[in-house]
Amino acid sequence: MAKRTFSSFEIFLIFLLVITTGITVALLSLLFITSGTIENHTGFPSTQGPPATQSPPATQGSAAPQNSTPSRGPTTTQASPTPSTPEPTLFQNFSGYHIGVGRADCTGQVSDINLMGYAKTGQYARGILTRLYSRAFIMAEPDGSNRIVFVSIDIGMVSQRLRLEVLSRLQNKYGSLYRRDNVILSGTHTHSGPAGYFQYTTFVIASEGFSNRTFEYMVTGIVESVEIAHKNMKPGKIFINKGTVDGAQINRSPTSYLWNPQSERARYSSNTDKEMVLLKMVDLNGEELGLISWFAIHPVSMKNTNHLVNSDNVGYASYLFEQEKNKGYLPGEPSMCVAMGPGQDMFESTQIIGRIIYDKAKELYESASQEVTGPLASAHQWVNMTDVTVWLNSTHTVKTCKPALGYSFAAGTIDGFGTVSFTQGMTEGDSFWDTLRDQVLGKPSEEIKECHKPKPVLLQTGELLNPHPWHPDIVDVQIVTLGFLAITAIPGEFTTMSGRRLRQAVREEFEAYGMLNMTVVISGLCNVYTHYITTYEEYQAQRYEAASTIYGPHTLSAYIQLFRVLAKAIATDTVANLSSGPKPPFFEELMSPLIPNIVDRAPEGTTFGDVLLPANTIYRVGEVVEVTFVGANPKNSAENRTHQTFLTVEKYEATSATWQIMHNDASWETRFYWHKGSLGLSNATIQWHIPDTAQPGTYRIKYFGHSRKQDLLKPAVLLSFESTPSVFEVTTTW
Repeated sequence: MAKRTFSSFEIFLIFLLVITTGITVALLSLLFITSGTIENHTGFPSTQGPPATQSPPATQGSAAPQNSTPSRGPTTTQASPTPSTPEPTLFQNFSGYHIGVGRADCTGQVSDINLMGYAKTGQYARGILTRLYSRAFIMAEPDGSNRIVFVSIDIGMVSQRLRLEVLSRLQNKYGSLYRRDNVILSGTHTHSGPAGYFQYTTFVIASEGFSNRTFEYMVTGIVESVEIAHKNMKPGKIFINKGTVDGAQINRSPTSYLWNPQSERARYSSNTDKEMVLLKMVDLNGEELGLISWFAIHPVSMKNTNHLVNSDNVGYASYLFEQEKNKGYLPGEPSMCVAMGPGQDMFESTQIIGRIIYDKAKELYESASQEVTGPLASAHQWVNMTDVTVWLNSTHTVKTCKPALGYSFAAGTIDGFGTVSFTQGMTEGDSFWDTLRDQVLGKPSEEIKECHKPKPVLLQTGELLNPHPWHPDIVDVQIVTLGFLAITAIPGEFTTMSGRRLRQAVREEFEAYGMLNMTVVISGLCNVYTHYITTYEEYQAQRYEAASTIYGPHTLSAYIQLFRVLAKAIATDTVANLSSGPKPPFFEELMSPLIPNIVDRAPEGTTFGDVLLPANTIYRVGEVVEVTFVGANPKNSAENRTHQTFLTVEKYEATSATWQIMHNDASWETRFYWHKGSLGLSNATIQWHIPDTAQPGTYRIKYFGHSRKQDLLKPAVLLSFESTPSVFEVTTTW
């Protein structure tokens, strides 16, 4: 075959295509500067995990389109299999609920992967500040007939692929006991957890690929937390409390809030939701089991300059509560089963806001006295959110839209600015970006542009199907009720007023059918991620949150209508009559991570774990110990989990002549930094910020890891190692 040659003009066109493609990828990497007003949950399982929070609306908890391949869901079975684990014997003659709590590590890889939230190019994980946990809470009626599961996960948000795989594995183990209707998976919304666990192209691009390593780590941790909770179920009681939290949040788009009717705003004293709702769980002897709290906050104090995996301020609140309740245990150990900020840097801001949340949660926990009683129920539907007919009144209807992102989406927001010349509040497009988009991705249809007005469409994601759809069409709507408490699982982030409207509508629907005085909470970032949900009025302002409301101006009205249907079904005991809706796809052959696996190398004459820069011989309380070792890529440890921590701080006990572990990599006082060199070389630096509570004595720091080795024509192997220790003294005075 003759060799093909190109003309100068053809070379120019190829060059132009490469450049425009690069610009497009950079533009798409702006996706996800996820912020705003959302409800967050914090949970503190008192055997294996901490608390959760809400934001305006966010939650906390503790303790087959063209060219896509949705044919196989996660491993499924035709019939409900026999549970492989014997069902715990449930004592039935009592008043209350069976309660189980469980916590498991779901950190994933802590290097060579984007952090999920800001979608900032180059914000790769380079170490760890705190581990990430899945905290599961199971509540069942005394006869075990009805049960609900709430899982709070220290990740940015729950992806649809993650939920489908978790439900599949639970079905394989427990049959029909844990299902799509009675299991809620909710993310705490840290922006400092690993990305790479999504299946829709928008998020795969923002993640720079799909990481099966991290996906498996997360799925395994979530399922394990439910398994632990299942095994730990015991009779108990649940108490509820509410209180006001001051000084922990702001409304990120106050001018958008002002677009809401003045008469509606006059009913509230603030443009943020300050109420915390908390559940306290104890056994029949009063022994503590755990808690879940909901508080409306955008739980992001760590900036987009951070490279350490951590659970941010909500996670810090959970950390404080678990350390309080699990004295004598290291963070993360099994126990009694239970951007901008006010600080001088993001670490201090995280601590300040986290402590505010913790202090209020502790106060409400200790004073909780109103018992939750009543039956358990759950309702769920899959809904095609691109085609919902919304009844505004008895005669007028509107419809939702195919997904699209507006220009102000690319502008970012105050806690995560965009990187190009976009501004918030854009209601008109730009000819340059429109032309670039049209050339690379194609033109958006008139239908999608008209449907989204006044949003100028930047990316018509609902019309982009290669290599897979760019945004979900099918989303989950779900409510579970625990007596007079209703938990609404929201697949995105609500603004303050959106959350208020939904809670009111759901409460009114319950009341209309005889369920009076219901407390309604919102758990955000649940089950599948769909960006933001603003009110219709806020949508007109087209700030970041409105531009990120992907199903158009009537998205909130659609959700209110859908959640009313679920509330009515629960109140009238007609859940069995609900249609399950169209099942979402589960895509295969996702884009591989852009960063390849390479063999680790140690400098000549050294081995992995050797000390390069030792600690000083003596330190005072309040100072920082720092040791640098010959390192290996930490992502190896997400595959081979021989070691459960990257570091330990140990104190020598002379009476027993043993070293006692005082801190690990889940401790707030420690930091693990990985410094990537070239050709497989790297260093690892461990810091210990000596707390005021540290006792004088002899200490050492150890480093644990795994190196990747590959001989010619053989598969790679991961080899565990631990360092030689670096020993030093700690004193309270000189």
